[in-house]
Amino acid sequence: MNIMLKILYRIYQFIVCLPGIVLMTMITALEVGIGTTIGNGHFWGYMPGHIWGKIILKMFLIPVKVEGREHLEKNQSYVFVANHQGSFDIFLIYGHLNRNFKWMMKQALRKVPFLGYACAKSHQIFVDKRGPSKIRKTYNDAREILKEGYSVTVFPEGARSFTGHMGVFRKGAFALADELQLPVVPLTINGSFDILPRMKGFNFVNWPPMTLTIHEPIYPVGQGPENVEATLRQAYDSVMSALDPKYQGFVENPDQ
Repeated sequence: MNIMLKILYRIYQFIVCLPGIVLMTMITALEVGIGTTIGNGHFWGYMPGHIWGKIILKMFLIPVKVEGREHLEKNQSYVFVANHQGSFDIFLIYGHLNRNFKWMMKQALRKVPFLGYACAKSHQIFVDKRGPSKIRKTYNDAREILKEGYSVTVFPEGARSFTGHMGVFRKGAFALADELQLPVVPLTINGSFDILPRMKGFNFVNWPPMTLTIHEPIYPVGQGPENVEATLRQAYDSVMSALDPKYQGFVENPDQ
């Protein structure tokens, strides 16, 4: 991106994108709150967020490519697991996965204005690690969501990358899939770290394309700790295989 275009894009972010993302988040939260209260929770708990994700990426003029949708069956519940390169992962998955799902997300997000309200009203799953009883409730909630026919989406690293590389995958999502004998679908996200690297303070958004790669589902071949570990390793390798070569390889994340 040449200097003049970069300057114009930054001005555009200030004038259009920053107010736009605040306004869109407020409108989406209101739609979810009203819709899930008086209408069809299955629709209103997903569709406003789906549209929100699409519009935010279009607002920032970010090209999006999705590969592998043919791997998914229409009425099958899945446990989706993705690498977590940056904040724009949320918009990409919500806007372009095209599946009605629930997030498993950090408990701290419940306190984010408008976003936390919308997530609570749409019955997203907050991962509460404040003791064994809270952890059990988290997985009980996820179990019920999956039994109702939804899918769930998880970032098994549990934190955004500081380098664009992948850290350790935690076992929780894989244990849940093992218990309910559901297929795990690995997702590879490329571009998010280049758009907005994880740093302290305010940063401008960059303008590279984003790619969402949907890998073939990993169906259970057994049940128990060995199946959990084998599925985790296979999912990790699948996600890694489609990463941009410059981000290939494990790098420890101190936030995990």
